[in-house]
Amino acid sequence: MPKVIDPFLLTLLGTVTLASLVPVQGEAAGFVSAAATAATMLLFFLHGARLPRENLVAALAHWRLHLTILALTFAAFPLLGLMMSRAMTGLLPDDLWMGVLFLCALPSTVQSSIAFTSIAQGNVPGAIAAAAASNMIGIGLTPIIVGALTHTHGGMVSVSGVWKILVQLLLPFGVGHGLRPWIGTAVTRHRRLLFFTDRSTILLAVYSAFSAAVVEGIWHQVHPLQLASLACVCVILLGAVLLLARTLARRLGFDRADEIAILFCGSKKSLISGVPMARVLFSGPTVGPIVLPIMIFHQMQLMVCAWLARHYARQFARSTVPAPT
Repeated sequence: MPKVIDPFLLTLLGTVTLASLVPVQGEAAGFVSAAATAATMLLFFLHGARLPRENLVAALAHWRLHLTILALTFAAFPLLGLMMSRAMTGLLPDDLWMGVLFLCALPSTVQSSIAFTSIAQGNVPGAIAAAAASNMIGIGLTPIIVGALTHTHGGMVSVSGVWKILVQLLLPFGVGHGLRPWIGTAVTRHRRLLFFTDRSTILLAVYSAFSAAVVEGIWHQVHPLQLASLACVCVILLGAVLLLARTLARRLGFDRADEIAILFCGSKKSLISGVPMARVLFSGPTVGPIVLPIMIFHQMQLMVCAWLARHYARQFARSTVPAPT
């Protein structure tokens, strides 16, 4: 089960602290940026090689479940974020609102969605297929949604940013998946390689992004009160999506196992996909404020969903206890 306090988040906070105290600059910044780009391409190559094709086939088989999860991830989430940004415009500066909107456009998580669904005794095969489909579709769909959403807040995803997504993310993913018949077994066997690549890619991207932001004075621009306001926005967003996911699952007549998969897959946003995508889509010091909402939301979703998973598990245990004779 994912820990309520994610140890990796502590490492991320340490990386932000390091970038704040010792930001990389000049030629060294170019080297770190190039290393982050190479790590990102390797990460998506390995994800493509590891993704079983049968998961994609399974996603088509239970189409109502997966269509519901995709609608929550790529339609309901962005619409909620857009409505909040318009209703509470003055609460956050534009760059943080763009970070919230970017967060809303991201695909679902993989590991924690499946883990929480399993703990809650939900539809685990459905969660696996849904998480895989969300991440694959998100590579192409997230930049389009981000472009539409951030335009409303004075931001814009450039054509070069979309091109970078194709070259740095989609192409390595496609090549890796195409080579899966030859290298898939080896990649799956060496799971720690993907684990290490996931985390090292994020740390490099965060260090590079926050270094540029610190040089431009991010901590003079983002005040503690704004961070507290951002946390409140993330709480409201997560609560609204969880309530919508449960209501939608019940109104559409899904059984308990499918409801759990919808709840945990449809309410998550991927830190592992989000940070590299932010670095590709946005440039220079703007990346720092963009990834702040992802980091805050990531920890909140773990804490809340850990409680929810245990709640569903207790309900299931009570329902399966034989009645006294």
